[in-house]
Amino acid sequence: MKRPLLIILLVLVLDQALKIYIKTHFLLGEEHRIASWFIIHFTENNGMAFGMKFAGQYGKIFLSVFRIIAVILIGYYLRTLVKRRAHPGLIASFALIFAGAMGNIIDSAFYGVLFSDSGYELAKFMPKEGGYAGFLHGNVVDMLYFPLFQGHFPPWLPIWGGNEFLFFPEVFNVSDSAITVGVIIILLFQKKFYPKNDKPEIATAEKSE
Repeated sequence: MKRPLLIILLVLVLDQALKIYIKTHFLLGEEHRIASWFIIHFTENNGMAFGMKFAGQYGKIFLSVFRIIAVILIGYYLRTLVKRRAHPGLIASFALIFAGAMGNIIDSAFYGVLFSDSGYELAKFMPKEGGYAGFLHGNVVDMLYFPLFQGHFPPWLPIWGGNEFLFFPEVFNVSDSAITVGVIIILLFQKKFYPKNDKPEIATAEKSE
């Protein structure tokens, strides 16, 4: 159990340390260009991973509760895998998914209570006037932006022909990355992680002479 716990701890520490630093040192929308293809861009979303949104306050509560339930189920399954001594790669993958989900739940549940708004000034931790939102209404902090390349679709392409495109336009965080990496590993190595128990049939009938 030590290895998955270490993975979870490392992801959460890295995720939250980076989010708190960005939240308290960047204004909303501020960015710092590391390279032409890598930009630190501070944005927040009140929805799902990679900036996708879920409409309204009731949608926000539903999404937060859904995340909590999902984390409980993933945690239970991870514990089951450890007890069954499943493939270490499968355990590590679910540890990444669990940690990523936990990281975004922390933002959603507590950031609205713990931080002031980032719209017009640097966010303050535990402001006297209170946070910018209530429990489960916080925004998820995103900052990793990789606009690898951009161009135009060929004119002959239906619907999108001639339109400009950018790859990769989404802004995300360490938690999103952990979830994505965990899912990809499972998909790539599912045959190894979930081997079929194909046992050869044993013939019981004897040949008659």
